[in-house]
Amino acid sequence: MDMVQAIWLAVIQGLSEFLPISSSAHLILPSQVLGWPDQGLAFDVAVHVGSFVAVMIYFRADIKQLIIAWFQSLGCDSSSESNLAWCIILGTIPAGLAGLLLGDYIEANLRSMAVIAATTIGFGLLLGWADHSHRGSKTLEHLTWRTALVVGAAQALALIPGTSRSGVTMTAALALGFDRTTAARFSFLLAIPIIALSGGYKALQLLGQDSVAWPEILVGTALSGLTAYLCIHSFLRLVERVGMMPFVIYRLLLGAFLMYLIGS
Repeated sequence: MDMVQAIWLAVIQGLSEFLPISSSAHLILPSQVLGWPDQGLAFDVAVHVGSFVAVMIYFRADIKQLIIAWFQSLGCDSSSESNLAWCIILGTIPAGLAGLLLGDYIEANLRSMAVIAATTIGFGLLLGWADHSHRGSKTLEHLTWRTALVVGAAQALALIPGTSRSGVTMTAALALGFDRTTAARFSFLLAIPIIALSGGYKALQLLGQDSVAWPEILVGTALSGLTAYLCIHSFLRLVERVGMMPFVIYRLLLGAFLMYLIGS
């Protein structure tokens, strides 16, 4: 992997991690469609670290309040912030368990272009249905442990490439009656522990590896972080106005293109 490829992959990761279009699919596709070499585990960890730092910085004030409120809730001092903190914890459990139990199987068997095409189209249609049919008004204050677990169970499906973690969690939240901004904010907050767990697990796999392309790693981390931060900021400002349909259309076009490549 050369520096130009590292720059493109970092930008792709930063954009697709938080947009409902699947980061895993977009990081797999360059090697399968363009013939690029696989970016490798070290670079994969680096761009996820960049995305993690971006979401932590963007929501730093929220995260501080959530941590304080969570500790206060241990002393029976509950609040809307502590409820949100507990919902994030509960929503993380299904994906964490699914990753431990099914991660290796999915990695070995479900990273093909055919799977990515099918999930890109199928979950894109679900996102379009949820956005068109369920214009809810619920906000973060309406989160319960049941809704958190439902969204968390949906998040577990994102282990399958092409599903999109942010896309499937927003789909579930919209279907449960939450407004678009709330669905996006909860999806982004729910990403924090998942990205941390996934990145930590992959970092442990790096132990013992000797050759690391540090220039590409550092550029990838910085660019994915900057792109992810700008993506979060823009998406939250525009989502109520533009909705999910532009991303649904993109997913359908991408899926159709992949189907064409498979058949050609």
